[in-house]
Amino acid sequence: MLVKNIILSLLLLLVFSSCRKTLEVLPETTLDESQVYRNVYDADAAVIGIYGQLSGLARQYVVLNELRGDLLTVTSNADTSLQQIAGHRVSSGNPYADPRPFYKVILNCNDVLKNFDIMLRDKKMTTSEYNSRYADIATLRCWLYLQLGIHFGEIPYVTDAIENINDLKDASRFPRVSFRQLLTSLIGTMEGLPTLEVYPTGSTLLTTADNTITNKFFVNKQCLLGDLYLWHNDYTKAATAYRAVMETNTASGDFDTYKIRIADVASNNDLAVGYIRYREQDINALINNNTQGWKSMFIRSRDDLWNTEWLWVLPFNSNFAPEEPFAELFSPYAGYLLKPSARALHNWNSQVQNNGFPFDARGIFSADTTSAVPAVRKYTYHYNIEQPLVKNSSWFLYRAAVVHLRYAEAANRDGRGKIAWALLNTGIGSTYDDASQTDKTNLMQTFDSPPYDFDARNGTAPYFRGPWHRNGGIRGRAYLQPLSISLQQNTTALEDALVNESALELAFEGHRWPDLLRIALRRNDAGYLAAQTGDSRLLDPSNWYLPFNWNP
Repeated sequence: MLVKNIILSLLLLLVFSSCRKTLEVLPETTLDESQVYRNVYDADAAVIGIYGQLSGLARQYVVLNELRGDLLTVTSNADTSLQQIAGHRVSSGNPYADPRPFYKVILNCNDVLKNFDIMLRDKKMTTSEYNSRYADIATLRCWLYLQLGIHFGEIPYVTDAIENINDLKDASRFPRVSFRQLLTSLIGTMEGLPTLEVYPTGSTLLTTADNTITNKFFVNKQCLLGDLYLWHNDYTKAATAYRAVMETNTASGDFDTYKIRIADVASNNDLAVGYIRYREQDINALINNNTQGWKSMFIRSRDDLWNTEWLWVLPFNSNFAPEEPFAELFSPYAGYLLKPSARALHNWNSQVQNNGFPFDARGIFSADTTSAVPAVRKYTYHYNIEQPLVKNSSWFLYRAAVVHLRYAEAANRDGRGKIAWALLNTGIGSTYDDASQTDKTNLMQTFDSPPYDFDARNGTAPYFRGPWHRNGGIRGRAYLQPLSISLQQNTTALEDALVNESALELAFEGHRWPDLLRIALRRNDAGYLAAQTGDSRLLDPSNWYLPFNWNP
Protein backbone atom coordinates (compact mmCIF):
# COMPACT_ATOMS: atom_id res chain seq x y z
CA MET A 1 0.00 0.00 0.00
CA LEU A 2 2.77 2.42 0.85
CA VAL A 3 4.44 1.86 -2.50
CA LYS A 4 1.13 2.50 -4.24
CA ASN A 5 0.77 5.74 -2.35
CA ILE A 6 4.23 6.85 -3.31
CA ILE A 7 3.61 6.16 -6.96
CA LEU A 8 0.27 7.95 -6.77
CA SER A 9 1.98 10.98 -5.29
CA LEU A 10 4.60 10.76 -7.98
CA LEU A 11 1.90 10.93 -10.60
CA LEU A 12 0.48 14.00 -8.91
CA LEU A 13 3.70 16.00 -8.93
CA LEU A 14 5.16 16.18 -12.41
CA VAL A 15 7.76 18.81 -11.78
CA PHE A 16 11.09 17.26 -12.56
CA SER A 17 12.32 16.25 -15.94
CA SER A 18 13.93 13.22 -14.32
CA CYS A 19 10.58 12.45 -12.80
CA ARG A 20 8.93 12.60 -16.19
CA LYS A 21 11.61 10.32 -17.56
CA THR A 22 10.82 7.82 -14.87
CA LEU A 23 7.12 7.99 -15.55
CA GLU A 24 7.64 7.26 -19.21
CA VAL A 25 8.92 3.83 -18.30
CA LEU A 26 6.49 3.15 -15.47
CA PRO A 27 3.01 3.36 -16.98
CA GLU A 28 1.42 1.11 -14.37
CA THR A 29 -0.45 2.50 -11.40
CA THR A 30 0.29 -0.47 -9.19
CA LEU A 31 3.85 -1.66 -8.73
CA ASP A 32 5.59 -3.90 -6.30
CA GLU A 33 8.81 -2.88 -4.62
CA SER A 34 10.96 -4.92 -7.01
CA GLN A 35 9.82 -2.62 -9.82
CA VAL A 36 10.36 0.60 -7.89
CA TYR A 37 13.70 0.60 -6.11
CA ARG A 38 16.03 -0.52 -8.92
CA ASN A 39 18.42 2.39 -9.42
CA VAL A 40 19.10 6.00 -8.47
CA TYR A 41 16.35 7.27 -10.77
CA ASP A 42 13.84 5.18 -8.86
CA ALA A 43 15.26 6.62 -5.65
CA ASP A 44 14.79 10.10 -7.09
CA ALA A 45 11.21 9.23 -7.97
CA ALA A 46 10.60 8.18 -4.38
CA VAL A 47 12.05 11.47 -3.10
CA ILE A 48 9.85 13.48 -5.46
CA GLY A 49 6.85 11.42 -4.46
CA ILE A 50 7.39 12.31 -0.81
CA TYR A 51 7.65 16.02 -1.59
CA GLY A 52 4.51 15.73 -3.70
CA GLN A 53 2.66 14.39 -0.69
CA LEU A 54 4.18 17.09 1.49
CA SER A 55 2.66 19.80 -0.73
CA GLY A 56 -0.75 18.53 0.27
CA LEU A 57 -0.08 19.70 3.84
CA ALA A 58 0.37 23.38 2.94
CA ARG A 59 -3.16 24.43 3.85
CA GLN A 60 -3.14 22.64 7.21
CA TYR A 61 0.36 23.94 8.00
CA VAL A 62 -0.51 27.60 7.41
CA VAL A 63 -3.86 27.37 9.21
CA LEU A 64 -2.39 25.71 12.29
CA ASN A 65 0.73 27.82 12.54
CA GLU A 66 -0.92 31.17 11.88
CA LEU A 67 -4.59 30.97 12.86
CA ARG A 68 -3.67 29.60 16.31
CA GLY A 69 -1.57 32.74 16.78
CA ASP A 70 -2.60 36.38 16.75
CA LEU A 71 -1.88 37.63 13.22
CA LEU A 72 -4.75 35.95 11.39
CA THR A 73 -8.45 35.77 12.14
CA VAL A 74 -11.51 34.30 10.47
CA THR A 75 -13.92 36.09 8.14
CA SER A 76 -17.67 35.59 8.04
CA ASN A 77 -17.04 33.02 5.29
CA ALA A 78 -15.06 30.72 7.58
CA ASP A 79 -16.62 27.42 8.52
CA THR A 80 -16.89 25.95 12.00
CA SER A 81 -13.59 24.09 11.71
CA LEU A 82 -11.60 27.28 11.10
CA GLN A 83 -13.52 29.10 13.83
CA GLN A 84 -12.58 26.33 16.25
CA ILE A 85 -8.89 26.60 15.39
CA ALA A 86 -8.98 30.38 15.86
CA GLY A 87 -10.77 30.02 19.20
CA HIS A 88 -8.61 27.18 20.56
CA ARG A 89 -11.74 25.05 21.03
CA VAL A 90 -11.41 22.07 18.72
CA SER A 91 -13.98 19.31 18.41
CA SER A 92 -13.38 15.78 17.23
CA GLY A 93 -13.50 15.55 13.45
CA ASN A 94 -11.97 18.95 12.76
CA PRO A 95 -9.88 18.30 9.63
CA TYR A 96 -7.28 20.91 10.55
CA ALA A 97 -6.66 19.16 13.88
CA ASP A 98 -6.25 15.75 12.27
CA PRO A 99 -2.69 14.37 12.67
CA ARG A 100 -3.19 11.65 10.07
CA PRO A 101 -2.16 13.67 6.99
CA PHE A 102 1.23 14.26 8.62
CA TYR A 103 1.56 10.61 9.61
CA LYS A 104 0.72 9.45 6.09
CA VAL A 105 3.77 11.30 4.81
CA ILE A 106 5.87 10.15 7.77
CA LEU A 107 5.05 6.49 7.19
CA ASN A 108 5.94 6.82 3.54
CA CYS A 109 9.23 8.43 4.61
CA ASN A 110 9.85 5.38 6.80
CA ASP A 111 9.15 3.07 3.90
CA VAL A 112 11.44 4.98 1.55
CA LEU A 113 14.27 5.04 4.08
CA LYS A 114 13.95 1.29 4.61
CA ASN A 115 14.24 0.71 0.90
CA PHE A 116 17.16 3.10 0.56
CA ASP A 117 19.01 0.94 3.08
CA ILE A 118 18.23 -2.12 0.98
CA MET A 119 19.38 -0.38 -2.19
CA LEU A 120 22.69 0.54 -0.57
CA ARG A 121 23.15 -3.02 0.67
CA ASP A 122 22.42 -4.40 -2.78
CA LYS A 123 24.67 -1.81 -4.45
CA LYS A 124 21.84 -0.22 -6.41
CA MET A 125 23.00 3.19 -5.22
CA THR A 126 26.46 4.51 -4.49
CA THR A 127 27.23 5.61 -0.96
CA SER A 128 27.25 9.23 -2.09
CA GLU A 129 23.85 8.89 -3.77
CA TYR A 130 22.48 7.16 -0.70
CA ASN A 131 23.84 9.69 1.78
CA SER A 132 22.21 12.74 0.20
CA ARG A 133 18.84 11.11 -0.42
CA TYR A 134 18.65 9.34 2.92
CA ALA A 135 19.58 12.53 4.78
CA ASP A 136 16.99 14.52 2.85
CA ILE A 137 14.06 12.22 3.60
CA ALA A 138 15.13 11.64 7.20
CA THR A 139 15.33 15.41 7.72
CA LEU A 140 11.92 15.90 6.19
CA ARG A 141 10.53 13.28 8.56
CA CYS A 142 12.07 15.17 11.49
CA TRP A 143 10.47 18.38 10.25
CA LEU A 144 7.07 16.67 10.08
CA TYR A 145 7.49 15.31 13.59
CA LEU A 146 8.46 18.78 14.85
CA GLN A 147 5.21 20.11 13.43
CA LEU A 148 3.24 17.37 15.17
CA GLY A 149 5.04 18.05 18.45
CA ILE A 150 4.31 21.78 18.23
CA HIS A 151 0.60 21.23 17.75
CA PHE A 152 -0.18 18.01 19.59
CA GLY A 153 2.47 17.79 22.32
CA GLU A 154 2.53 14.08 23.10
CA ILE A 155 2.52 11.93 19.97
CA PRO A 156 3.52 8.46 18.74
CA TYR A 157 7.08 8.51 17.42
CA VAL A 158 7.54 5.79 14.81
CA THR A 159 10.49 5.30 12.52
CA ASP A 160 9.74 1.78 11.29
CA ALA A 161 7.86 1.03 8.10
CA ILE A 162 4.34 -0.08 8.98
CA GLU A 163 1.52 -0.91 6.60
CA ASN A 164 -1.59 0.41 8.30
CA ILE A 165 -1.66 3.98 9.54
CA ASN A 166 -4.51 3.18 11.91
CA ASP A 167 -2.19 0.88 13.85
CA LEU A 168 -0.86 4.09 15.41
CA LYS A 169 -4.08 4.34 17.41
CA ASP A 170 -2.86 1.48 19.56
CA ALA A 171 -1.04 3.27 22.37
CA SER A 172 0.20 -0.04 23.79
CA ARG A 173 2.18 -0.70 20.59
CA PHE A 174 3.04 2.89 19.81
CA PRO A 175 3.28 4.85 23.07
CA ARG A 176 3.21 8.58 22.91
CA VAL A 177 6.31 10.56 23.81
CA SER A 178 6.42 14.02 25.31
CA PHE A 179 7.42 17.00 23.19
CA ARG A 180 10.70 17.20 25.10
CA GLN A 181 11.45 13.51 24.49
CA LEU A 182 10.53 13.96 20.85
CA LEU A 183 13.00 16.84 20.46
CA THR A 184 15.77 14.73 21.97
CA SER A 185 15.05 11.90 19.54
CA LEU A 186 14.90 14.21 16.53
CA ILE A 187 18.20 15.85 17.47
CA GLY A 188 19.76 12.41 17.78
CA THR A 189 18.51 11.50 14.32
CA MET A 190 19.79 14.71 12.77
CA GLU A 191 23.18 14.45 14.45
CA GLY A 192 23.53 10.93 13.07
CA LEU A 193 22.79 11.76 9.44
CA PRO A 194 25.49 10.98 6.88
CA THR A 195 25.43 14.57 5.64
CA LEU A 196 23.92 17.94 6.49
CA GLU A 197 24.79 19.43 3.13
CA VAL A 198 22.40 20.25 0.30
CA TYR A 199 22.29 18.03 -2.77
CA PRO A 200 25.68 18.35 -4.47
CA THR A 201 26.17 19.92 -7.87
CA GLY A 202 25.53 17.28 -10.49
CA SER A 203 22.89 15.43 -8.51
CA THR A 204 20.13 14.06 -10.71
CA LEU A 205 17.64 15.72 -8.37
CA LEU A 206 18.91 19.18 -9.33
CA THR A 207 17.38 20.29 -12.57
CA THR A 208 15.09 22.87 -14.14
CA ALA A 209 11.45 22.09 -14.75
CA ASP A 210 8.82 24.53 -15.97
CA ASN A 211 11.40 27.32 -15.63
CA THR A 212 11.86 26.46 -11.96
CA ILE A 213 15.20 25.39 -10.55
CA THR A 214 14.66 22.56 -8.12
CA ASN A 215 17.49 23.34 -5.71
CA LYS A 216 15.14 25.11 -3.28
CA PHE A 217 12.55 22.32 -3.24
CA PHE A 218 14.28 20.38 -0.48
CA VAL A 219 14.32 20.97 3.27
CA ASN A 220 17.49 22.66 4.53
CA LYS A 221 19.05 20.32 7.06
CA GLN A 222 21.06 22.92 8.97
CA CYS A 223 17.98 25.11 9.34
CA LEU A 224 15.98 22.30 10.85
CA LEU A 225 18.84 21.25 13.13
CA GLY A 226 19.09 24.85 14.32
CA ASP A 227 15.35 24.87 15.01
CA LEU A 228 15.54 21.65 17.01
CA TYR A 229 18.42 22.96 19.12
CA LEU A 230 16.56 26.23 19.67
CA TRP A 231 13.41 24.44 20.83
CA HIS A 232 15.66 22.35 23.08
CA ASN A 233 17.34 25.51 24.48
CA ASP A 234 20.79 24.44 23.22
CA TYR A 235 21.68 27.95 22.19
CA THR A 236 25.30 27.65 21.08
CA LYS A 237 24.50 24.60 18.98
CA ALA A 238 21.48 26.37 17.47
CA ALA A 239 23.56 29.40 16.56
CA THR A 240 26.24 27.14 15.07
CA ALA A 241 23.73 25.42 12.79
CA TYR A 242 22.11 28.67 11.68
CA ARG A 243 25.52 30.26 11.13
CA ALA A 244 26.44 27.43 8.78
CA VAL A 245 23.47 28.45 6.65
CA MET A 246 24.36 32.14 6.86
CA GLU A 247 27.85 31.37 5.55
CA THR A 248 26.60 29.59 2.43
CA ASN A 249 28.91 30.49 -0.47
CA THR A 250 31.02 32.88 1.65
CA ALA A 251 34.17 30.93 0.85
CA SER A 252 33.57 31.54 -2.85
CA GLY A 253 33.36 35.30 -2.34
CA ASP A 254 29.57 35.55 -2.28
CA PHE A 255 28.79 38.17 0.39
CA ASP A 256 25.05 38.41 -0.29
CA THR A 257 23.48 34.96 0.01
CA TYR A 258 21.50 34.65 3.26
CA LYS A 259 23.16 37.75 4.76
CA ILE A 260 20.26 40.30 4.66
CA ARG A 261 21.96 42.76 2.36
CA ILE A 262 21.66 46.53 2.73
CA ALA A 263 19.50 48.42 0.25
CA ASP A 264 20.79 49.43 -3.14
CA VAL A 265 19.59 53.02 -2.92
CA ALA A 266 20.75 53.92 -6.42
CA SER A 267 18.98 51.21 -8.42
CA ASN A 268 16.53 49.72 -5.88
CA ASN A 269 17.49 46.37 -7.35
CA ASP A 270 17.27 44.73 -3.93
CA LEU A 271 14.94 43.04 -1.45
CA ALA A 272 14.71 46.06 0.84
CA VAL A 273 12.06 48.64 1.60
CA GLY A 274 13.15 51.76 -0.23
CA TYR A 275 12.26 54.92 -2.07
CA ILE A 276 13.35 56.43 -5.34
CA ARG A 277 16.65 58.13 -4.59
CA TYR A 278 16.40 61.73 -3.39
CA ARG A 279 12.63 61.40 -2.99
CA GLU A 280 12.67 59.71 0.40
CA GLN A 281 10.12 62.19 1.78
CA ASP A 282 7.63 61.44 -0.99
CA ILE A 283 5.24 58.63 -0.10
CA ASN A 284 4.56 58.14 -3.80
CA ALA A 285 8.22 57.28 -4.31
CA LEU A 286 7.97 54.08 -2.24
CA ILE A 287 9.26 51.15 -4.31
CA ASN A 288 6.18 49.01 -4.85
CA ASN A 289 6.45 46.74 -7.85
CA ASN A 290 7.08 43.14 -8.81
CA THR A 291 10.78 43.40 -9.64
CA GLN A 292 12.29 45.71 -7.02
CA GLY A 293 12.30 45.97 -3.26
CA TRP A 294 11.01 43.92 -0.34
CA LYS A 295 7.66 43.04 -1.91
CA SER A 296 9.34 41.53 -4.95
CA MET A 297 10.70 38.57 -2.99
CA PHE A 298 7.20 37.07 -3.09
CA ILE A 299 6.60 37.75 -6.78
CA ARG A 300 9.81 38.04 -8.75
CA SER A 301 11.21 35.27 -10.90
CA ARG A 302 13.64 32.93 -9.22
CA ASP A 303 16.68 34.95 -10.19
CA ASP A 304 20.00 35.47 -8.41
CA LEU A 305 18.52 38.03 -6.03
CA TRP A 306 15.62 35.73 -5.12
CA ASN A 307 18.15 33.02 -4.36
CA THR A 308 19.91 35.22 -1.79
CA GLU A 309 16.77 35.11 0.39
CA TRP A 310 14.94 31.84 -0.10
CA LEU A 311 16.08 28.47 1.22
CA TRP A 312 13.00 26.27 0.97
CA VAL A 313 9.97 26.98 -1.22
CA LEU A 314 7.49 24.56 -2.77
CA PRO A 315 5.66 25.86 -5.86
CA PHE A 316 2.04 25.31 -6.81
CA ASN A 317 1.04 25.21 -10.46
CA SER A 318 -2.49 25.01 -11.81
CA ASN A 319 -1.42 22.33 -14.25
CA PHE A 320 -0.48 19.91 -11.50
CA ALA A 321 -1.97 18.53 -8.30
CA PRO A 322 -2.28 19.20 -5.45
CA GLU A 323 -4.42 22.28 -5.90
CA GLU A 324 -3.06 25.57 -4.66
CA PRO A 325 -4.82 26.26 -1.33
CA PHE A 326 -4.04 29.90 -0.61
CA ALA A 327 -6.39 31.73 -2.98
CA GLU A 328 -9.37 30.12 -1.28
CA LEU A 329 -8.00 30.94 2.16
CA PHE A 330 -7.01 34.55 1.54
CA SER A 331 -8.32 36.14 -1.67
CA PRO A 332 -11.49 38.29 -1.45
CA TYR A 333 -12.15 37.11 -4.99
CA ALA A 334 -12.10 33.43 -4.04
CA GLY A 335 -13.01 31.91 -0.67
CA TYR A 336 -11.73 34.70 1.61
CA LEU A 337 -11.85 32.55 4.72
CA LEU A 338 -9.06 34.25 6.69
CA LYS A 339 -7.88 37.84 7.03
CA PRO A 340 -5.18 39.81 8.86
CA SER A 341 -6.04 40.54 12.48
CA ALA A 342 -6.43 44.05 13.82
CA ARG A 343 -3.43 43.33 16.06
CA ALA A 344 -1.23 42.54 13.06
CA LEU A 345 -2.26 45.73 11.25
CA HIS A 346 -1.75 47.83 14.39
CA ASN A 347 1.72 46.37 14.85
CA TRP A 348 2.81 47.47 11.38
CA ASN A 349 1.23 50.89 11.84
CA SER A 350 3.10 51.37 15.12
CA GLN A 351 6.54 51.34 13.48
CA VAL A 352 8.42 54.41 12.29
CA GLN A 353 10.50 54.53 9.13
CA ASN A 354 13.85 56.25 8.81
CA ASN A 355 12.15 59.14 6.98
CA GLY A 356 9.68 59.57 9.85
CA PHE A 357 6.69 58.00 8.10
CA PRO A 358 4.60 56.27 10.79
CA PHE A 359 4.13 52.83 9.28
CA ASP A 360 6.04 49.70 8.35
CA ALA A 361 5.92 49.26 4.58
CA ARG A 362 6.16 45.51 5.01
CA GLY A 363 2.57 45.73 6.25
CA ILE A 364 1.17 47.09 3.00
CA PHE A 365 3.18 44.51 1.09
CA SER A 366 1.94 41.65 3.30
CA ALA A 367 -1.70 42.67 3.68
CA ASP A 368 -3.96 44.70 1.39
CA THR A 369 -6.05 47.22 3.33
CA THR A 370 -6.96 49.43 0.39
CA SER A 371 -9.83 47.25 -0.84
CA ALA A 372 -13.24 46.84 0.73
CA VAL A 373 -11.90 44.17 3.08
CA PRO A 374 -8.41 43.54 4.51
CA ALA A 375 -6.66 40.60 2.89
CA VAL A 376 -3.42 38.65 3.11
CA ARG A 377 -1.37 39.37 -0.01
CA LYS A 378 1.88 37.40 0.24
CA TYR A 379 0.36 34.28 -1.31
CA THR A 380 -2.02 35.83 -3.83
CA TYR A 381 0.03 38.21 -5.92
CA HIS A 382 -0.27 35.87 -8.88
CA TYR A 383 -4.02 35.29 -8.49
CA ASN A 384 -6.08 36.96 -11.22
CA ILE A 385 -9.84 37.36 -10.77
CA GLU A 386 -10.25 37.15 -14.54
CA GLN A 387 -8.63 33.71 -14.52
CA PRO A 388 -9.97 32.23 -11.27
CA LEU A 389 -8.94 28.69 -12.13
CA VAL A 390 -5.32 29.65 -12.67
CA LYS A 391 -3.80 29.38 -9.21
CA ASN A 392 -0.03 29.61 -9.14
CA SER A 393 1.76 30.47 -5.92
CA SER A 394 4.31 29.12 -3.48
CA TRP A 395 4.42 27.58 -0.05
CA PHE A 396 7.03 29.66 1.82
CA LEU A 397 8.96 27.60 4.36
CA TYR A 398 12.48 28.92 5.08
CA ARG A 399 14.20 32.16 4.12
CA ALA A 400 17.16 34.18 5.27
CA ALA A 401 15.12 36.40 7.58
CA VAL A 402 13.94 33.31 9.48
CA VAL A 403 17.53 32.17 9.96
CA HIS A 404 18.74 35.61 11.12
CA LEU A 405 15.94 36.09 13.63
CA ARG A 406 16.39 32.63 15.10
CA TYR A 407 20.17 32.94 15.17
CA ALA A 408 19.67 36.25 17.03
CA GLU A 409 17.25 34.55 19.42
CA ALA A 410 19.88 31.92 20.21
CA ALA A 411 22.70 34.46 20.45
CA ASN A 412 20.70 36.63 22.83
CA ARG A 413 20.07 33.69 25.14
CA ASP A 414 23.75 32.75 24.83
CA GLY A 415 24.92 36.08 26.24
CA ARG A 416 25.48 37.87 22.92
CA GLY A 417 22.87 40.60 23.17
CA LYS A 418 24.91 43.05 21.09
CA ILE A 419 25.22 40.63 18.17
CA ALA A 420 21.51 39.80 18.39
CA TRP A 421 20.64 43.50 18.46
CA ALA A 422 22.89 44.13 15.46
CA LEU A 423 21.25 41.47 13.29
CA LEU A 424 17.82 42.69 14.35
CA ASN A 425 18.48 46.36 13.70
CA THR A 426 21.26 47.95 11.64
CA GLY A 427 23.67 45.12 10.91
CA ILE A 428 27.02 44.00 12.26
CA GLY A 429 29.17 46.67 10.62
CA SER A 430 27.45 49.78 11.91
CA THR A 431 26.85 48.31 15.36
CA TYR A 432 30.56 47.57 15.89
CA ASP A 433 31.85 50.70 14.16
CA ASP A 434 33.20 54.01 15.34
CA ALA A 435 32.26 56.44 12.59
CA SER A 436 34.88 58.92 13.75
CA GLN A 437 37.67 56.47 12.90
CA THR A 438 38.74 55.96 9.28
CA ASP A 439 41.02 53.02 10.02
CA LYS A 440 38.67 50.04 10.38
CA THR A 441 41.39 47.49 11.14
CA ASN A 442 40.05 46.84 14.63
CA LEU A 443 36.45 47.95 14.12
CA MET A 444 33.31 46.47 12.54
CA GLN A 445 34.14 43.02 13.95
CA THR A 446 32.75 41.11 16.89
CA PHE A 447 36.11 39.63 18.02
CA ASP A 448 34.24 36.65 19.39
CA SER A 449 34.62 32.90 19.07
CA PRO A 450 32.59 30.80 16.60
CA PRO A 451 29.70 30.90 15.93
CA TYR A 452 29.75 34.56 16.96
CA ASP A 453 32.78 35.73 14.99
CA PHE A 454 31.71 38.28 12.37
CA ASP A 455 33.92 40.45 10.16
CA ALA A 456 31.95 43.30 8.59
CA ARG A 457 34.86 45.66 7.95
CA ASN A 458 34.31 48.17 5.19
CA GLY A 459 37.29 50.49 5.02
CA THR A 460 39.30 52.37 2.42
CA ALA A 461 42.69 52.98 4.05
CA PRO A 462 43.57 50.24 4.74
CA TYR A 463 41.19 48.57 2.35
CA PHE A 464 38.78 46.05 3.85
CA ARG A 465 35.65 44.30 2.59
CA GLY A 466 34.74 41.75 5.24
CA PRO A 467 32.26 38.98 4.37
CA TRP A 468 29.53 40.75 6.36
CA HIS A 469 30.13 44.32 5.21
CA ARG A 470 26.83 44.42 3.31
CA ASN A 471 24.71 43.10 6.18
CA GLY A 472 22.04 45.68 7.01
CA GLY A 473 19.95 44.00 9.72
CA ILE A 474 16.29 43.01 9.53
CA ARG A 475 14.91 46.44 10.48
CA GLY A 476 17.57 48.19 8.46
CA ARG A 477 16.47 46.32 5.35
CA ALA A 478 12.89 47.30 6.20
CA TYR A 479 13.90 51.00 6.37
CA LEU A 480 12.77 51.20 10.00
CA GLN A 481 14.31 53.15 12.82
CA PRO A 482 16.43 50.95 15.10
CA LEU A 483 15.20 49.92 18.52
CA SER A 484 16.88 51.16 21.69
CA ILE A 485 20.44 49.93 22.21
CA SER A 486 19.50 49.36 25.87
CA LEU A 487 17.93 46.11 24.66
CA GLN A 488 21.44 44.71 24.28
CA GLN A 489 21.59 44.44 28.06
CA ASN A 490 18.07 43.08 28.62
CA THR A 491 17.72 39.47 27.49
CA THR A 492 13.96 39.20 27.99
CA ALA A 493 13.12 42.53 26.38
CA LEU A 494 15.36 41.80 23.40
CA GLU A 495 13.75 38.38 23.02
CA ASP A 496 10.34 40.07 23.00
CA ALA A 497 11.60 42.45 20.33
CA LEU A 498 12.87 39.57 18.20
CA VAL A 499 9.56 37.74 18.39
CA ASN A 500 7.70 40.92 17.50
CA GLU A 501 10.03 41.52 14.57
CA SER A 502 9.27 38.01 13.36
CA ALA A 503 5.59 38.98 13.33
CA LEU A 504 6.36 42.06 11.25
CA GLU A 505 8.72 40.35 8.82
CA LEU A 506 7.31 36.83 8.53
CA ALA A 507 3.57 37.33 9.07
CA PHE A 508 1.36 34.58 7.61
CA GLU A 509 4.36 32.43 6.56
CA GLY A 510 3.74 29.82 9.25
CA HIS A 511 6.04 30.91 12.07
CA ARG A 512 3.83 32.81 14.53
CA TRP A 513 2.34 30.06 16.72
CA PRO A 514 5.68 28.18 16.93
CA ASP A 515 7.44 31.42 17.94
CA LEU A 516 4.91 32.12 20.71
CA LEU A 517 4.83 28.53 21.97
CA ARG A 518 8.63 28.25 22.03
CA ILE A 519 8.96 31.38 24.16
CA ALA A 520 6.15 30.30 26.50
CA LEU A 521 7.81 26.91 27.03
CA ARG A 522 11.25 28.45 27.55
CA ARG A 523 9.98 30.89 30.14
CA ASN A 524 7.59 28.38 31.65
CA ASP A 525 5.12 31.24 31.55
CA ALA A 526 1.49 30.17 31.46
CA GLY A 527 0.42 33.76 30.87
CA TYR A 528 2.59 34.44 27.82
CA LEU A 529 0.43 32.75 25.19
CA ALA A 530 -2.75 34.10 26.76
CA ALA A 531 -1.38 37.64 26.73
CA GLN A 532 -0.18 37.41 23.13
CA THR A 533 -3.39 35.92 21.75
CA GLY A 534 -5.89 37.52 24.10
CA ASP A 535 -7.35 34.09 24.88
CA SER A 536 -7.60 33.34 28.60
CA ARG A 537 -8.03 29.62 27.87
CA LEU A 538 -4.32 29.53 27.16
CA LEU A 539 -3.58 30.34 30.79
CA ASP A 540 -3.98 26.57 31.14
CA PRO A 541 -1.00 24.87 29.42
CA SER A 542 -3.16 21.82 28.70
CA ASN A 543 -4.92 24.00 26.13
CA TRP A 544 -1.69 24.83 24.31
CA TYR A 545 -1.95 21.61 22.34
CA LEU A 546 -4.64 20.16 20.12
CA PRO A 547 -6.40 16.96 21.22
CA PHE A 548 -4.80 13.95 19.55
CA ASN A 549 -8.00 12.65 17.98
CA TRP A 550 -7.72 9.69 15.67
CA ASN A 551 -11.05 9.10 13.99
CA PRO A 552 -10.71 6.88 10.92
